[in-house]
This record gives sequence, C-alpha cells and structure tokens, in this order.
Amino acid sequence: MKKKIALSIAIVLVVLAGLAGVKVRQIKKLMAAAATMMPPPESVSSAVAREEKWQDTLPAVGSIVAVQGVTISAEIPGTVQEIAFESGAVVAKDDLLVKLDVSSEEAQLRSLVAQADLARTNLVRIQSLRSENTVSQAELDQAETSLKQYVANADNVRATVAKKVIRAPFAGRLGIRQVNLGQYLEAAKPIVSLQSLAPVFGDFSLPQQELARLKTGLSVRVTTDTYPDKVFNGTITAINPDLDPVTRSVRVQATFENKDHLLRPGMFTRMEVMFPEQQPVLTIPATSVLSAPYGDSVFVIEPGTNSAGGLVVRKQFIRVGLAKGDYVSVVSGLKPGERVASSGLFKLRNNMSVAESNDITPKSEKKPTPSDS
Repeated sequence: MKKKIALSIAIVLVVLAGLAGVKVRQIKKLMAAAATMMPPPESVSSAVAREEKWQDTLPAVGSIVAVQGVTISAEIPGTVQEIAFESGAVVAKDDLLVKLDVSSEEAQLRSLVAQADLARTNLVRIQSLRSENTVSQAELDQAETSLKQYVANADNVRATVAKKVIRAPFAGRLGIRQVNLGQYLEAAKPIVSLQSLAPVFGDFSLPQQELARLKTGLSVRVTTDTYPDKVFNGTITAINPDLDPVTRSVRVQATFENKDHLLRPGMFTRMEVMFPEQQPVLTIPATSVLSAPYGDSVFVIEPGTNSAGGLVVRKQFIRVGLAKGDYVSVVSGLKPGERVASSGLFKLRNNMSVAESNDITPKSEKKPTPSDS
C-alpha cells in the first residue's frame, strides 16, 4: 500500500513539473514578444514653421470713455414744473431740459426790482440836492449803498431763477429720464445722463517696456464683441506722463471719430496700437503650442533614430510673441522649416512614434470667422 501511495505522489509531481515547465516557456515567449513589440504610431496633424512679415502691433484691452459726459442734476432743490426732453433724445448745447417752479423767486424779484427803482430815484434826487449843498455827503453815500444793495439782491434772485432752469451744458445724447412732473427734486439728485458720442476716447494701459515706442499720432485699431465684423480706427492723442506705481504701466488715450455713434461710453474693447513698420516673424498655428506654468513648448516632428525608423516627436521649449488669428509668432526655440505637431498634443511624449495625417484638420486662418462664434 505504501508503495502505491509513493508512486502516485511521484506521478503527480512529474505532471506538475511538466505543466510548470510549459508555463515558464510560454511566459518567456510572451516577455520576448513584448520586448520586441512596437506600439502603433500616434496620428497627429502637422504644420511648418514659416517666416512671414507682420505689421508690428501692441495688443491691449481698454474701454470707451466719452469726451464729455455728465449726469445732469439740480444745483438747488425745487418742484419740477416742466420737462422739455424725451429719453434718448439728441440735444444741442443750451437746450432746455427741466424747469423747476420759480413762482416765489419771480415774485421776490419783482419786489426787489421795485425797491431798486425807488432807490435809484432817491439817489438821483439826493445827488441833485447834494449839488446844492442841501444834504450831507453821508446821506448821498447811504443812498448809493442802498441802491447797490437792492441791485445785488435782485441779481441774487435772478441767479437762483437761472439755476432752476436746467439746460444742456453741451451737445450730446440723453439717457433715460429719472424725474417726473411735479416731483420735488432734492439738490444733486440725478435727472438724466448726457453723453457726447462723437468723438469718443479709448483708454487702455501698456507695460512700461513699451513706453519708448509710444508717441501721439500712432494708429489704433479697436474691435468689440458688440460688432464682431467691424473695426474702428483712431489715433493716440495723449499719453500719461506718470506710470501706475503698482502695475508699472502707462495709461494711453486714443480718439475715435465715431460718426455712427456705435461706440458707447463704458464699452469693453480690444485695442491694437499699429506701428508703421513690418517685422519678420516665425509663425506656427496657436494649436501647436502647449502652455504650462514652467513655459510654452511644441513637439517637433523629425525622423526617428531607432531601428524601426519612421517619425518621432521631440519636445522643444519656445518663447511666443504676438498672435494674429489662429497663428502665433515664435521669438525663440524654433527654426524656419521645422515641422511641429498641431493637434493631439496632450497624448504625446518625448521620442514617441507618430504618423502625420492632415486630412480632417481645420485650416488655420489669420482672420478666422468660425460659423458658431
């Protein structure tokens, strides 16, 4: 019995050893195949770094400011007696806007005018008597002073009446009316906004490094999301003599004719200072640039050096400059004629095999007009 058990155990051990040997040979074959297996190349689109000439520009963001803009308000309180304008109307200088109740001031003025007329008559009489030495010089001085006082009081009431008749200080377009007929108007309470819309200013800031290049008379081009297909042209008319001590930037002001009144005060805009000269630049599509906190980079496509051959990508750090549409300029890190990957950058790694495919890649444009923008 013991011999049979020992023989059975021996047979089982032989079978297990045979199976283990087979599995070891299979695993070795799989490991050898994995070592020699090459993953399929990643499909990427490509673009060539090209030399072009771009007009030198300085981009900035800014806002539109009225050359003359004010919120009309009452200088002294009173009851609104007449409203002579409509919301959104265009007015000329000195057009009547609002008239406050001046009935009490007009009655007071009539009384003061009558007193001044009486004082003037008394002064003439006393001057005649003084020439005959009938009255003293003191009486004549008192009559002259009384006349001046009545005239000054009348002028003061006239000034009050004038302040209660509110007129447009300059030509422009009115906003929405904020008062009603019969309303008691406190001093400094807003009545309506008045803005001059032609011309308008465009205010923006540029870093201090560009101050030496700036001068009045340079052209400025403005675009805004309100009118995506329209470009407004103006010129630099003023440059601040001092810089912002926090941002180290200089404030610049451009003037735009704005004949159609399309640009409105407070509107956000994109500004571009246009320099007359053109600069040679090296351009690539903006989609070729991989941005990261430690710097911008591209993947350069070049022939592989391994036994498999084909194309591989090499990560190259670059410094970008201006942007124009779908393109950016490369200041350093890239040479003319080098091919770079322009899509699928996040799946690429250094020395990875790639295959170029530009069949379905959208074409880059300097003035893109996407249909879904």
